[in-house]
Amino acid sequence: MPATAPLDVAALRADFPILQRTVYDGMPLVYLDNAATTQKPQVVLDRLAAYYANENANVHRGVHFLSATGTEAYEEARRSVQRFLGAADAHEVVFTRGTTEAINLVAHGFATLLSDGDEIVVSALEHHANIVPWQMACERTGARLRVIPALDTGDLDLSGLDEIVTEATKVVAVTHTSNALGTVVDLAPLIEAAHAVGAAVLIDGAQAAPHTTVDVQALGADFLVFSGHKTFGPTGIGALWGREAWLEKLPPYQGGGDMIDRVTFENTTFAGLPAKFEAGTPHVAGGIGLGTALDYLMDLGMDAIEASEHELIRYAEDRLGAVEGLRFIGTPEKRAGAISFVLDGIHPYDAGTVLDRLGVAVRTGQHCAQPVMDRFGVEGTIRASFAFYNTPADVDALVDGLARVRAMFG
Repeated sequence: MPATAPLDVAALRADFPILQRTVYDGMPLVYLDNAATTQKPQVVLDRLAAYYANENANVHRGVHFLSATGTEAYEEARRSVQRFLGAADAHEVVFTRGTTEAINLVAHGFATLLSDGDEIVVSALEHHANIVPWQMACERTGARLRVIPALDTGDLDLSGLDEIVTEATKVVAVTHTSNALGTVVDLAPLIEAAHAVGAAVLIDGAQAAPHTTVDVQALGADFLVFSGHKTFGPTGIGALWGREAWLEKLPPYQGGGDMIDRVTFENTTFAGLPAKFEAGTPHVAGGIGLGTALDYLMDLGMDAIEASEHELIRYAEDRLGAVEGLRFIGTPEKRAGAISFVLDGIHPYDAGTVLDRLGVAVRTGQHCAQPVMDRFGVEGTIRASFAFYNTPADVDALVDGLARVRAMFG
């Protein structure tokens, strides 16, 4: 399929067995919790089964046939990540357990480079996973955490950026797309400001990778992280991309087998990239499954996925905007993936519970983004989050469900 061809969403839904099931008393499943995790296409399920049925072995260690086969499949998956991200070399790709571990790996490494008086900059839109590791690094080093504020629209307020990103800044760690609001952040001025003072830039790409092209060389950042399970792959696997110079500068995150060059009781020397950051037996099946998921996305075409989802998001905003008593939390200039809202006088949990019984799966609460909720003065929101396999009929089911919620609690 050409990259620019429209998606045949109805046909693509057949690739996802779980979308065909019903819940409770035969209610068709309407899955709108894709920011939490995405569903898996049959090709990924088949690849996982094939690995365990025919290729299972530890990788990077054995000389036998199965180990060599598994190693080649695992490293081919790394090359799929490289292609997906537009990275210069596969050895700049480190497999991790997911976005959280990837950020912790980088923050742990920077804790050896920071000192009292240095500053780390995050934004008001971050997931806890891009706040807490940096707070821990600050506690270890005496560095200070600074925050780029958010506007009422849910966009970042960059008017005071030159006062926040200064010569003291050593790291700018920001989300590409907000998991709570769906805001697509304008990264270019942030990266330019950070590099102007010699700071490194980490992009949390967890909510961007499923929805748009993420080209690390075009972005110009220094690190980018994302999770496999949010990109239609398995849980427990993700990736860190880093510029070679920065990865060489950071120390290993964990010690153990496969990340060493030579070990004696006196000292240890470490392997090169990426093995230096991949201690122990890796999640081989997860890596292979992730590679298959990314190949699937690249075959569909990320431009086609983005265009299809853009139309769906516009439709959802129009329909939800007409619901009585509904208030959007964040109306960003550019949105992808998620829409957050509240219903006047109705707790998000109550709304989510009723929707669930109608077969509509949404997320309610703080979405691991408590500072975002505090910024907008709400305890939590109802979040509908979309993937390319969602349809206008899914949006209609959500809106119909909200009418039932209103009838029960309004």
